[in-house]
Amino acid sequence: MKISSEFSKNALNYGSYNVIQNRVIKRLFEKLDYQPKKILDLGCGSGAVCRSVDWEYENFTGVDFALGMLELHPKSSNIVCIYGDFNDATLFQDRLEKNYEHIFSASALQWADDLERLFCEINKLGARVSLAIFSSNTFKTLNKTANLSSILRSVDEIERIQKKHLDAQMEVAQYKLEFESTRDMFKYIKKSGVSASRKVLSYKETKKLMQEYPLNYLEFEVVFLYR
Repeated sequence: MKISSEFSKNALNYGSYNVIQNRVIKRLFEKLDYQPKKILDLGCGSGAVCRSVDWEYENFTGVDFALGMLELHPKSSNIVCIYGDFNDATLFQDRLEKNYEHIFSASALQWADDLERLFCEINKLGARVSLAIFSSNTFKTLNKTANLSSILRSVDEIERIQKKHLDAQMEVAQYKLEFESTRDMFKYIKKSGVSASRKVLSYKETKKLMQEYPLNYLEFEVVFLYR
């Protein structure tokens, strides 16, 4: 299943499962020192960033590759939702303006096929940025218990790429999300979209992992970039 299909499939449930994403958005907004009027949100999902803007703005553009998410995004005369994939270079060439004041992306850019090219495209837009990217220590113990390698980039790799193309202020934060049971934990992983449709374990292996996982929480690691 494509990642976009996975997010669309779980769109109606996503709002009640994106606890960490909401914490990430809160941190992004706490770092703002002004109120941008022309905003771009890459990987906007169902509109959590848009709903967090509590000031008047001229226009808000949200981009996402999951139609199910875009259908839930706030709509108004000054909100534009673009069905598109930030992995597609033509999105930046043909469909995005170059007059945005601020570019947000909260927990989406970890799915970039080519983060170097994407940072380069973002830099060309000439706007300030508030970006959050989940990194490889997300689900650290889960991956170790299951003997899986992370599909996410390390902090060092993200830092190296952003220094080359963005030269942004960078911070790293760790979060924990506790659960009453491992069954609730795995339900969260499935419904929140953080698994990115990665189904590498059989039913038997998943059951074994649920029995052997030593913690009552999931770990998350997020790289924040501000410029």
